[in-house]
Amino acid sequence: MTSSGSGRRGVVRTVACLVTAMLCVSLAVTSPASPVAADASSPSLSSLSSLSSPSSLSSQSSPSSAPPSDRYRFKNVKIGGTGFVTGIVFSQAQKGLAYTRTDVGGMYRWNGTTETWTPLLDWVGWDNWGYMGVASVAASPTSANKVWAAVGMYTNGVDPNNGAILRSYDKGDTWKTTVLPFHLGGNMSGRTMGERLAVDPNNDNVLYLAAPSGNGLWRSTDGGAGWARVTAFPNSGDDPQTPGGAEDAGLVWVAFDKSTGHAGTRTKTIYVGVADKDNPVYRSTDGGATWAPLAGAPTGYLPHKGVVDPVNHLLYIATSDTTGPFSGGKGDVWKYHAVTGAWTRISPVPSTSDDDYFGYSGLTVDRRNPGTIMVGTQVSWWPDGIIWRSTDSGATWSRIWDWDAWPNRRLRYDFDIADTPWATMGEQSNPPILVPKIGQAISSMEIDPFDSGHMLFNGGPGIAGTKNLTDWDTGGTVAITPEVEGLEEGAVQGLVKPPGGPLLSAMGDVSGFRHDDLDAAPKTIFTSPVFTTTRSIDFAERNPKVIVRAGDFNDADRPGDSHAAFSTDGGATWFQGTEPGGVNSGGSIAAAADGGRFVWAPGDSGQPVVHSVGYGTSWTPSTGVPANAIITSDRVNPLKFYAFSNGTFHVSTDGGASFTATAATGLPASNWNLRVKAVPGREGDVWVAGGATWTTYGLWHSTDSGATFTRVSGVEQADNIGFGKAAPGRAYPALYTGALIGGQRGIFRSDNAGASWVRINDDRHQFGGTPETLTGDPAVYGRVYFSGYGRGVLYGDRSSR
Repeated sequence: MTSSGSGRRGVVRTVACLVTAMLCVSLAVTSPASPVAADASSPSLSSLSSLSSPSSLSSQSSPSSAPPSDRYRFKNVKIGGTGFVTGIVFSQAQKGLAYTRTDVGGMYRWNGTTETWTPLLDWVGWDNWGYMGVASVAASPTSANKVWAAVGMYTNGVDPNNGAILRSYDKGDTWKTTVLPFHLGGNMSGRTMGERLAVDPNNDNVLYLAAPSGNGLWRSTDGGAGWARVTAFPNSGDDPQTPGGAEDAGLVWVAFDKSTGHAGTRTKTIYVGVADKDNPVYRSTDGGATWAPLAGAPTGYLPHKGVVDPVNHLLYIATSDTTGPFSGGKGDVWKYHAVTGAWTRISPVPSTSDDDYFGYSGLTVDRRNPGTIMVGTQVSWWPDGIIWRSTDSGATWSRIWDWDAWPNRRLRYDFDIADTPWATMGEQSNPPILVPKIGQAISSMEIDPFDSGHMLFNGGPGIAGTKNLTDWDTGGTVAITPEVEGLEEGAVQGLVKPPGGPLLSAMGDVSGFRHDDLDAAPKTIFTSPVFTTTRSIDFAERNPKVIVRAGDFNDADRPGDSHAAFSTDGGATWFQGTEPGGVNSGGSIAAAADGGRFVWAPGDSGQPVVHSVGYGTSWTPSTGVPANAIITSDRVNPLKFYAFSNGTFHVSTDGGASFTATAATGLPASNWNLRVKAVPGREGDVWVAGGATWTTYGLWHSTDSGATFTRVSGVEQADNIGFGKAAPGRAYPALYTGALIGGQRGIFRSDNAGASWVRINDDRHQFGGTPETLTGDPAVYGRVYFSGYGRGVLYGDRSSR
């Protein structure tokens, strides 16, 4: 009901991004070998509790002075996973230590003792939000405390900042930063290839970075603080089929043969994978001084993964026909014998077979038993992903499931999702489709170097794992469970907290959830129907068990399903009505205060605003309101709805049948990054938040149903607004906003209708910047629910310590 359906990072910053992108390309071209030095440090991290010192809660904020702060403790609303994990890296220096990277939700550290993940990049804020896209991770093989991350979300201009190398000497609790002269693409095509970042196993002062978009190979000799381009490397990684290199995966992995060096010296033999179907693998045998294409390397496919077995002097590569991660259909697995120079194709299903419809990725070697290797499908949508295992260096393979008498499959695994029951995605098993699925794009799979029975892979709800992997070899059943405790990477599109009801979240990729218990994973996603992404969600303020949501899916794939769904039991169950023709996108939807009617602006370009009496059994076009407007309802008067469209505010007093433009002026001129919300219990009380840096940008308030708006002074920029229980002794609801106030970005609360504000987060708890969506709790003063950037749903409560 409140969002324009477009994240600020994809649009609000586009102009600045494009300018910055051109500058970055220029730097990379004119000074390709210039050393890059470290420039900054991150705040110290602790648990998810903010310890900022409280100040007077009544101080008046102004652009010239930062507002005071209030002490808060933050915690994730438990879902478990939901996002896309792009890489898993085990420490070879300490048992029970691993790291995982995600495309938009930062980086996490695995604690094997507690079997939990700890987020490591919650200090990332508005100015460097792209650091939440992690392109690669490397852990020192000799020092458990040392870890590095290559960060940056996009190479196509959306992320205004260059990529960076983060380095930590305390397992990611604190970081130092070196900014690179080019962009990285943690959320670009090819993001599951790698690892791009690699540490010399004999000397962890030496690191290499395989860069995308024609930026070549880079090296550090001082532990990741300074970097210079390796000018001797003969392939820039620039694909001529991708002009400008924005979508070019470039160089994609670096792998060392540890046996060709000794402690304290540089490893001599180094392999580099390049997204070049003609020259996919390069090698140096003199510690990186000279490089050449590896003779006889297989051509025609892209090398997704490269892993070295230093005991047997073998290089394994897994290839596919695209960079992925969600496309591709052919590929091979190869073994290179460094002693003889021979290549052997060891594909479980060779690319020449019609049975290869997936390509390969997710390659791993058992460090305790190097002859044991595993590989996964680059992408296999039907009936599920496949994992293969070999205990003889690829001479023979067995697979995690096999076909039985049609339509049945024989499984070598049991997948227990008792702690994450929503991972069925609301489906029932219907052979050959079985739920839960192990995963369609098994692109990261790692065997614990300290325990051959333990493996993690990017499957199920995010990461899945097993502790009895070796039972596979004796005909036993491998027990798989989700390993997502603490890993919260969902993309949140909306949050509502009806009075007396549970928190409801609109989500990307997983439809959405009803959160009956903030500390337990939901039982199921929103179904009937399931949306690919739920764009908008609302409830009837005076009849709060009535919920409506609207979302996306391809209409051609699911004829008969509606892009709007309704619930009359607070989101426990759902049903659908009809819809106007040609709808594929959810857009913006709102429920009347009494739940008796609904107004909907579908998200497809030019789709008119429509209204329905009852639960969408029929829809009638509304008059006087432009297509694709942002819709919300008055929270008292069931006949009153509001609409915002490109700077003009509209009001309806006949249940959405007709709208009239008001005379209000001074509002942002675009729908981008706009939120419109009406205050519970106060007819005609409306807030507008949003805008863009190149136009009007701020927070506005109306008490006359949008006839006039007053800009809230002291709020330089605002991206959203939410309401919660009033402070003790106050009549007006507590306000929450993600904003720039007094020159400081953060999450703020006001107890006096916006006259003054307090910051409730701190620099260690920025969660990727100002939250995209937030709401207060109508029953708990001070509680706020919000979304971190790719960090799922979080909530904060006032804290006495």
